[in-house]
Formats: sequence, structure tokens, C-alpha cells
Amino acid sequence: MMIEVILREDVDQLGRAGSVVRVKPGYARNFLLPRGLAYEATEGNKKRIAAESRARDAHRAEDRARATELAAKLEALTVTISAKAGDGERLFGSVTSQDIAVALEQAGQPVDKRRIELEHPIKSLGEHAVSIRVHPEVPARVRVTVVPS
Repeated sequence: MMIEVILREDVDQLGRAGSVVRVKPGYARNFLLPRGLAYEATEGNKKRIAAESRARDAHRAEDRARATELAAKLEALTVTISAKAGDGERLFGSVTSQDIAVALEQAGQPVDKRRIELEHPIKSLGEHAVSIRVHPEVPARVRVTVVPS
């Protein structure tokens, strides 16, 4: 015997938020319903989930618009970081995502250092393009110029 539930949130290997799925009664009673991951599939709950999904979609669109705006500001920005350098334009040490986050904050665009995607720390002078994860769907690239101090 199976029962129908409406998912409130995405559940791995089961479905996405707002979808109606059939599960065993014990799984629904012991896992999905107590954790608030699903509702029973009644007509009232179907309307409730539809309203929640509309609100969630509007919120996602607003987040994406804000992220696009921030990405445009970051794309236009060039950050300069001074570091000690030796012969051949090699740095003593390196420029890390923390250094870039501090420079961006000083430029008036604070970004969490965990969102800055550096494959390897910057170890040479010059201009470098650095990716920033502003939003899962909106990438941004900021130019980082490293100059000798």
C-alpha cells in the first residue's frame, strides 16, 4: 500500500518541491511528515503547496535579479593588491581569496571569501581574472591587479 504526499522541499532520490509522490506510509509518517518535508496530498494542501511554490519562485527571481546586479558591479571593478615581489615578477608568498575579499570590501563590494573561486593562490605580478560565485546561475569575474609593494 502506498500513500500520496506533496513535497515541501527537494528530497534526494524522491522529487522536487511541489511534486506529488507516492511513498510507503511508514516513510511518510516517520520521516517526511515530522521533518516538515511533505504534506498529505489533500485538496487544501495542494492549494497550499501551489501558493508556497509561487512565493518560492518569486523569491528565487528576486535573488537572481539582485545577483545579476551585483555581478555587473563586480565585472566593472578592478581591485589592486600590493605584495612583496622578487626577481621575475614572482611573489614572496601569494595572494589568497582572503586578500581578495578584503580588497573587495575596501572597494565597497563586500564578498564572502568562500564565494571567491581561486584554483591556486596568485603567485605572480600582473592582472588576473578571478571568478566569484554570486549566485548558482550568475557567475562574475573581477579583475585583480597585483603590484609590487
